[in-house]
Amino acid sequence: MNKNETFDCKKKEETPLIKQYNDIKTKYPDTILLFQVGDFYETFGKDAIQCSKALNIVLTKRSHLPLAGFPYHSLNTYLPKLIRSGFRVAICNQLEEPKKNKNIVKRGVIELVTPGIAIDENIITPKSNNFLASIHIGKNMNFGLSFLDISTGEFFVTEEKKDNVLHYLKYFHPSEILFQKKEKNFFDQLLKGKYYTFLIEDWMFDYSFAYEKLISHFKVNSLKGFGINDLKLGIISCGVVLSYLHNTLHFDIKHISNIQRVKKEESMWIDDFTFKNLEIFHPLNKEGISLIKILDHTLTPMGGRLLKNWILFPLKNLFYIKKRLQIVEELCNHNMIRIFIKTTLKNIYDIERIISKMAIGKITPREIYTLYKSLISIKEIQKFFLSQKSIIFRDIGNSLQNCDFVCKKIASTIQKNPPHQIEKGKGNVIIKGFSKTLDEIRMMYFSQKEYLEKICSREQLKTGINNLKIGYNNIFGYFFEVKISKKEKVPSHWIQKQTLKNSIRYITEELKNYELKIFNAEQKIFSIEKKIFDDLIKKILEKIKPLQKNAKIIAKLDVLSSFSSLALENNYVKPKINDSLKISIIKGRHPVIERQFIDKTSYIPNDIFLNKLNQQILIITGPNMSGKSAILRQTAIIILMAHIGSFVPAKHAEIGLIDKIFSRVGASDNISLGESTFMLEMNETANILNNISERSFLILDEIGRGTSTYDGISIAKSIIEFLHEKKLRPLTLFATHYHELNEMSSFFQRIKNYHISVKKINDNIIFMRKLISGGTKHSFGIYVAKISGMPIEVVDRAKKILYTLKSKENQTKINKKKVFYLLKKIIFSLKKKKNIDSFSLKNICIKIHEIKNLLNY
Repeated sequence: MNKNETFDCKKKEETPLIKQYNDIKTKYPDTILLFQVGDFYETFGKDAIQCSKALNIVLTKRSHLPLAGFPYHSLNTYLPKLIRSGFRVAICNQLEEPKKNKNIVKRGVIELVTPGIAIDENIITPKSNNFLASIHIGKNMNFGLSFLDISTGEFFVTEEKKDNVLHYLKYFHPSEILFQKKEKNFFDQLLKGKYYTFLIEDWMFDYSFAYEKLISHFKVNSLKGFGINDLKLGIISCGVVLSYLHNTLHFDIKHISNIQRVKKEESMWIDDFTFKNLEIFHPLNKEGISLIKILDHTLTPMGGRLLKNWILFPLKNLFYIKKRLQIVEELCNHNMIRIFIKTTLKNIYDIERIISKMAIGKITPREIYTLYKSLISIKEIQKFFLSQKSIIFRDIGNSLQNCDFVCKKIASTIQKNPPHQIEKGKGNVIIKGFSKTLDEIRMMYFSQKEYLEKICSREQLKTGINNLKIGYNNIFGYFFEVKISKKEKVPSHWIQKQTLKNSIRYITEELKNYELKIFNAEQKIFSIEKKIFDDLIKKILEKIKPLQKNAKIIAKLDVLSSFSSLALENNYVKPKINDSLKISIIKGRHPVIERQFIDKTSYIPNDIFLNKLNQQILIITGPNMSGKSAILRQTAIIILMAHIGSFVPAKHAEIGLIDKIFSRVGASDNISLGESTFMLEMNETANILNNISERSFLILDEIGRGTSTYDGISIAKSIIEFLHEKKLRPLTLFATHYHELNEMSSFFQRIKNYHISVKKINDNIIFMRKLISGGTKHSFGIYVAKISGMPIEVVDRAKKILYTLKSKENQTKINKKKVFYLLKKIIFSLKKKKNIDSFSLKNICIKIHEIKNLLNY
């Protein structure tokens, strides 16, 4: 519904309810307005039509207006569905109790939820971030990018050229992207509808406005302390994000306490083609398994999110890589410590998101209590680590912050295992003894039964009505119920309210006064508990930074503990990382493929040796299904795992620091963009060749196969020559079916041939899956076709055709040699004759006729 599209009821007479709705809707034209009417959330007009489809609920009409709604208490069920469908939702609640003497209840929007600022656990994924992104275009097509996860408080900023914008969007995978209205056409073309976007007014993209917004939020004099003062475009982008939060009614965001500059020079570069080809986060096939599914043994949501970020941004700093590996090694060597950590981590909840909910004002008593239990477990870890002999563990223990103040405050305020919400008539959130006033009111409120029993007993004695009862309903409140047969014994000051078949109901002044007292007590208990709880949250938020620091330390410990468990379960080894320019992997394995074997020893490991001096490029040949691609992928994955601080699947691994991993493995048509397999292959390969560095590692599989054989061989040869002759000399694995490439090792000193061994037995072959030195000329394509289930007559015919083609090829080679011999003979004869004119033309014609016959064979 656009800004001017309200209800047609303006043509008729607007009811007060619809007028109120239209007034509020006008302020939120780009959202679905959930309008509370009693115990329901109602939607009208276009909103109702959209909700009906998205939520699969009934669409009805009230007068001439489309109407759809759902119960008020079902918001947590239906809101996530709307957000996941890409809608912005404004929640409009009744702000006062309905009163009989008023025509319309006061209403207002209490929250605006969009895909990028959702914090509800029913909407966001525990082990994934939910980023809101902002992009600002500057001069010369430079871009400022910022990414904020309001559910954790993580805030990142960077500046990039146009070519890298999509790269960062694929890394952070934002749920919502903000940009200027005037740049709509540009971003529509750039993003191609792959992301949920929202247009922001152009005036908000102002440097001074953004700078003031940031220093005001962080309560600092400048942004130098964050190391982003030189990122003018990035600062504008960050300012837009904070303004957007305020515009969506998110004012309490103290948990956003830092901005981190994305320093790409500190992390390994892996393009999105490589993440896809290596199946890091998502398998290429539905039945497949991703690498992260194998690696992720984390026990907390914080650890799961951090692991994903470590994989997205592998380290290039040797010191920090070695520090991670050292901790993993210590955990592997100390079984008792590792088991203690794993056991204790199970009792630690998502502290980052609990803090965010506190700051935003969406926290529940139950979640506060889980924070308390988490902090108790962290204190146990700290105490345990400080008692260890290992300096590594003692350092971790010393880095954990003291949060005793928060623990004591929660323990002395909140009951054990409190309910999710503070509710009227419950009074079971605040611990007994915290407030004398609250305790007194509770005692009175919760002793209703005893008090009423005393009144009933007293009146039974005074009136002589032995079967007198006290009842309650919403119409009369408390009442005496008397059998009709005892009517004459009823005192005159009792007021008759209702006559039933066998009894009569009466009220008294005493019962009405007590009812009022109970009602007031219910309100007071609710108000007192709410105030005590709110005060507790304020005091905890004063300690927000120590809590956030502990959350980050625990997340790191969780990931490193996960790495140690992974290493022990799968026989991984600690890689040796250094600043050399070589790779040495002995008996390396693919971490995903080997897990599919019931007997892990069945997996055939392989060795890979690469260096800049004499073995820079390996040309690997072998038939389909022999395991060429697996060797390429496992080598890249082992390098990646080492750079995030994990042990690796190998017997030994020595890896020189790598700054970029590139892959060109497999391709599929992108018909929607008009790109063929070959075009996509060339685009990806061009991206690699234009961005390689001295410390790059490349895996290239079947380059050139998407075109004719001679074109493909020419392209493949040219690429290998380029990689060999370029001064950067990137380490490369090149798998191919083109056996003609094997001859390159004779002319280029740093190219070596390898092949996957195959054993032939009669008419069958066995893939040995072993990489051995030397090239091969056999493809075994027909055998692969045979075992794939191809009809036997097709396979037999293929064998005959292959025999014919090989015979023809051999004869052609013989004829070429004869042609060369005859041409040589003619040239020799011509050189021998001093007078060429006297040379017999007849002899020349005879020789040329012989050559023609040979070429036409």
